[in-house]
Amino acid sequence: MQKTTIKELFSKPEVNIQYNLSGWVRNKRSSKSVTFISLNDGSCFEDIQIVFETEKYEESLKKINAGCSLHILGKLIQSSGSGQSYELIPEEIKFIGLANPEEYPLQPKAHSFEFLRENAHFRFRTKTFSSVFRIRHAISFAIHNFFHHKGFYYINTPIITQSDAEGAGEMFRVTTLKEGEKDFSKDFFAAKTHLTVSGQLEAELASLGLGKVYTFGPTFRAENSNTSRHLAEFWMIEPEIAFADLNQNIHLAQSLLKYVIDFILKNYEKDIMFLNNNFIKRQSQLKKEDRDDMNLIEKLNFVLNQDFEVITYDEAFNILKNCKKNKKGKFVFPIDDWGVDFQSEHEKFLVEKSFKKPVVIIDYPKKIKAFYMRQNEDGKTVRAMDVLMPGIGEVIGGSQREERLDFLLKRMKEMDISEKELWWYLDTRKFGTAPHSGFGLGLERLIQFITGMHNIRDVIPFPRTPNNVEF
Repeated sequence: MQKTTIKELFSKPEVNIQYNLSGWVRNKRSSKSVTFISLNDGSCFEDIQIVFETEKYEESLKKINAGCSLHILGKLIQSSGSGQSYELIPEEIKFIGLANPEEYPLQPKAHSFEFLRENAHFRFRTKTFSSVFRIRHAISFAIHNFFHHKGFYYINTPIITQSDAEGAGEMFRVTTLKEGEKDFSKDFFAAKTHLTVSGQLEAELASLGLGKVYTFGPTFRAENSNTSRHLAEFWMIEPEIAFADLNQNIHLAQSLLKYVIDFILKNYEKDIMFLNNNFIKRQSQLKKEDRDDMNLIEKLNFVLNQDFEVITYDEAFNILKNCKKNKKGKFVFPIDDWGVDFQSEHEKFLVEKSFKKPVVIIDYPKKIKAFYMRQNEDGKTVRAMDVLMPGIGEVIGGSQREERLDFLLKRMKEMDISEKELWWYLDTRKFGTAPHSGFGLGLERLIQFITGMHNIRDVIPFPRTPNNVEF
């Protein structure tokens, strides 16, 4: 008999038919006459309940504990109990891997997320994290699907690079030199190299030949920020479109976000419902002033069913400067001088209080943005955009790129960026330059928004943060 998964079983259940299943025991409940085992194989949110006659399987049941893996051959029947539609009556049991109940980390109680991060090798077996990582997979699949059907080509950009695309300087060194050696001509690549913070510059090169491309890969930032919003290793999606202006860029970003959210809501309903219930429970434990106005599903539909509001930095600045945020009439981070970078509290206010819809801010001051962004005619602002979502703030940052060589050279000089290192980037402006646009979407930030998880470390399987590189 062919082995099946629990997902396959529930997709088309047939009663009084034998099923061949393997999985891990989530919990065990016993009475004198009957013992119930919840088995899950990770293929879907649902467990299958196995109903054992306690006396008949007494010796086997002594070995069955949470965490052990089993192979079950059994007959599916309609369940008479509440909480499930079907259950399995076992006919044959094989033990694959036992688990000592006194040593198994996942005891039958609620565990903190911090505890589960410390035991990340087992958190895939919990309901919360199995849902999160199934949705992570689904989001990744939906992104690839979206770009494929839009005519984009998927390209792989280097993980090891010489260039600092963001000008941030917070990069991890890659070297084979011994400690104290500084002659990079003797290094492996005969040059100073780093782990990449972005594949954007290379994606621009590809777009100016292939038209529409996107990257999907790991990026690295050596920022010593041990917060719930930062990772040292994270995944970025970076599309680039030739012959496209900022408006086309905004439309692409909005379409992508709506496509992914719609895909999850339609295909992962039970996972989302479970995470929504968790979200509501966590919110109820917060002070009233710290709670979100919407639950998780409401937030997702909030984005799905509305056009995004597009405003300039000037408009956003004036709204924030003139509003009264709290009893003192001030934000924690004041909005006084034009040119300040907005914080998450400002972004949240614009989305949830001022416009009550997702917001795209454009035309930022050039002094707080990267060298490659196209300058506006006012000489003060650039064709940048940030897409803000409820509860989480910015999930996408992008721009129309500067295609004019003289403007690009001048800006690089102002920001002390080496022309010699980026000669290849400048060549695309010398030979057949064209307007083009793109953006960066942080995968983990999007997963956070869709799953409602508070800490970014809980949406990546093995988080890399300051002082943490386990697993």
